[in-house]
Amino acid sequence: MRKRTASDTGEEPAENEHSGDRQFVTALHRGLDILRAFRPADIGGLGNRELAERTGLPNSTVSRLTYTLLKLGYLVYDEDTGRYRMGLPVLSLGYACLDGMKIRETAQPYMQRLADDCGDGVLVALGGRDDMSMSYIACARSTMGMVSLQLNVGSRISLARSAMGRAYIAGTTETERAQIMERIQDRTPPADWPRMRDEILDAAEQIRTQGFYVSMGKWQPDVHAVSVPYRSVHGHTPMLAFNLGGPGYILPRERLVNDLGPKLVQMTQMIARTGV
Repeated sequence: MRKRTASDTGEEPAENEHSGDRQFVTALHRGLDILRAFRPADIGGLGNRELAERTGLPNSTVSRLTYTLLKLGYLVYDEDTGRYRMGLPVLSLGYACLDGMKIRETAQPYMQRLADDCGDGVLVALGGRDDMSMSYIACARSTMGMVSLQLNVGSRISLARSAMGRAYIAGTTETERAQIMERIQDRTPPADWPRMRDEILDAAEQIRTQGFYVSMGKWQPDVHAVSVPYRSVHGHTPMLAFNLGGPGYILPRERLVNDLGPKLVQMTQMIARTGV
């Protein structure tokens, strides 16, 4: 039986997923959800109504949260448009996080060499889980490239549908994987769940048997990719995933399976040997 979602019960996600946890601060969870609702493409900012739609929070709750975040400087308000943009304190938090991840500095030259070797159109990326999304923490493109996916550090893509996300799921422990799958099921229409479940399980099987996952248009119809999970052998780095993707006409299945997938695995192994 599927768990009831927020839309089924009228409750908000925080209450559903953390009910009974007396240490969990729901107000903080909601405030962070407001900040996470912003995307790189939201150049013009977001209004309270849009934030309510993206977070699933009541309008009155969103108004109080944006007011508080505005007072603290985490949001900036545009009087002319009535929209909010992220303030500089958010940027300082992001850089503090990135600066603390040694793997970014270590992996970047390896990623760049692979991107240059692959040529125009290929994006090599490293990402980690951000709730039900994957966030890019490092990217590399061919120095001679003219075409590439428009994704950069800070971009977020689907945990359930992207190659990177499915590789991440495949690399988790059984307990964490079961929790993630339950949350994905809660957010997937019942008619679509069997297909989604089977595709995620297939990704794990591909990684088990060939070392990498091949995604042909699963995230976006015209985007193909290969991805592998990454866990530090010394436990210094949180669970991450490497991804190599680009337009389908540049990355046919044969090239992914016979050439780029093995190269991505080799790169990941070389980075792992550095001990990060």
